[in-house]
Formats: sequence, C-alpha cells, structure tokens
Amino acid sequence: MEIREIIHLLENWAPKQIAWEKDNIGLQVGRVNNEIRSILISLDVTDEVIEEAIKKKSNLVISHHPLLFHPVRNLNFEQKRNKVIEKIIHNNITLYSAHTNLDYTRDGVSFTLAKKIGIKEINFLENIPETQYKLVTFVPSKFINQLVEALSRAGAGQIGDYSKCSFQTEGTGTFLGSETSDPFIGKKGKLERVDEIRLEMIFEKWNLSKVLKSLREVHPYEEPAYDIYPLKNENVNYGMGAIGTLQEKKKTADFVKTVKKMLKSPTVKWTRGKQNFVFKVAVCGGSGSDLIRSAIDQNCDAFITADINYHSFLDFADEIALVDVGHYYSEVVILNTIYKKILNFLKSQKKSLLVFKYYQKKDKIRVL
Repeated sequence: MEIREIIHLLENWAPKQIAWEKDNIGLQVGRVNNEIRSILISLDVTDEVIEEAIKKKSNLVISHHPLLFHPVRNLNFEQKRNKVIEKIIHNNITLYSAHTNLDYTRDGVSFTLAKKIGIKEINFLENIPETQYKLVTFVPSKFINQLVEALSRAGAGQIGDYSKCSFQTEGTGTFLGSETSDPFIGKKGKLERVDEIRLEMIFEKWNLSKVLKSLREVHPYEEPAYDIYPLKNENVNYGMGAIGTLQEKKKTADFVKTVKKMLKSPTVKWTRGKQNFVFKVAVCGGSGSDLIRSAIDQNCDAFITADINYHSFLDFADEIALVDVGHYYSEVVILNTIYKKILNFLKSQKKSLLVFKYYQKKDKIRVL
C-alpha cells in the first residue's frame, strides 16, 4: 500500500480546506508514492519521535502538530528543528500532519475528548459558516436516482450523519434546439416541453469541480441546466469544539476528579462556576479559550480545554466551571481515534500493516 492511500483516508475525514487559514497542514516532508513499511502516530514531532519511527521501521509518521509551522529560512542542520528534518530525510521517512482540520472535523480532537470523558449527544460547539454551495439542476424523472447517486459519490448531499440528502420537485422544462444541436429528448428546431424534476443538493465548496464533472457525465442532456448558490449556512459537518450532556448530574468537584482520572492528567486547574453541579458540558482540545463565551451562551455548566490564562479564569469564574487539563492531555486522546480509523481502513482493503502510537515520556513535563 502506498502512503498516498492513507493520506487520502485522512483527508476524506478531515479535509485540508477546513483548517485555519494560517495553519500548515498536510505533507511536511517526504514522498507520497512510497510503499508503507509501518506507520507511527504521534501528537508532536520531536527527535525522540523520529528515533522511535526508525526503531519501528516506520516510514510514515502522522502527527497532529506540524513540524513545519513557520517558514523555513535555512536548513542549517546544526539547529534543533533542522536536525529533525535531516534525520527524517536521511531515513526516507514521510511526515504528514493533520492539525486544525482534525480539530474541526466530526469525530476529531474535540469529539474524541468529549467521548473520553463521558459526554453524550455530541455536537459542535460552533459550526463553521459559509463553506457550502447548493446545486440546483433539472432532469427527467427516470434519471433522478442515477443522478443523485453520482452526485453523492462526488460529495454532494452530506448533512451531518445523513447522506444522499436532496430536495426534489416536479415541473416542466422547455427548450428549442438549434440546427447544430443533438437533443436527448425531442427534435432539433422544435420547441419541446418535458416533465422534469428540479433537484437540489448541497456540497462543500472544495468539491465544486468534482460535482460539476459528475453532473455532466451522468446527466442525459447535451447541455444540462444548473445553478450554483453560495450558502450562508453554518456547516453541520464541521466546526469548533464539542458540546453535549453527561449521563447524569455530577457535583463539580467530583466531575473534575473524573476528568483528571480519565485523561491521566497530572494536574488540573479549575473554577467552581455559578453552581455546584455539572450536566451540560462543552470541550475544546488544545487552546480553546476563544470558545468560553460560546459555551456560556449555550448554558453549559462546564468548559474543558487547555491553556486558560489567569484573566480568563477571573473573568468567567462566576459564570461557568472552567477546567484546564493541559494541552497535551486534551489532545493526545486523538491518537487512538486515528489508530482505529487506519486499522479499519486496512481491514477493509485486506491489507496488513503495523501501526504504532507514540506517547510522550512522562518525565518530559515535570509537575511540582
């Protein structure tokens, strides 16, 4: 199996197009057409991670945090980061990173964090807006199912957990073919009236070329009529953070202890909030302080994230229970999700490869 097949799997799950515009995701170093020997999944890219990859004979390393975030101005191999790059190149390793795109996708970092601590009925805390188009086209009724299937394969009609979503209304289409036309129905030079279905399906902006290609290939007409509308909708497929409820109410202090235990975090900073219990909870893996107000506005009792600063604790202490579990511990849960997704894909392809997870050594960060 080539590396590109695993990358395709990851990008179907967490499209690069939903990432923060200033992020640097995707292929970092290496080739995508090499045959995979084994795979190593890690949160970060350090010298220790690459040494582990060499030890495990892993020529594909998948990280959450990108190694190359800021522009590389030189490749002086005496510098720490560049030494890691040198080692990657020397050992013919391909490095791929899925960062904010993995944060913003369904079952990504925040969804995995929410599931880990027992949150149910999970949705995005904030959905990403204005990333979709709507296709409207017109087709004879006996071709409608074939067209819906083809457009769905091209990425249209996906709304949350539902696929092949469309709206269809009956109507009458008219056309008059010129002498050089070759109409599928009727005769050229004659005004035709045809019973048609108006078909509407939404899709992600980045799938525009695929959707139009599929439309032209499958639609029976020589010149299919269609409209593309930009949407202002919030995208239910992608967003930031996650929100849901616990199985039952818990005392805030007990809830924090449970979170600390489930995430194996050595230290947790927290505030009690406006009441002494927790039921509705929001989370965001990594640095999610920008979403505190959103959690409050949606009547959450607690918000779990990392890197909450002193002033945020002060400003919101009386409105919501803030729980800072540490950056690493809020995100490292995603490794197992990636691991399972790759294993399931390999099983579906009847391929057998070793996949490893790298966890940070406990003595890397000391807690007094």
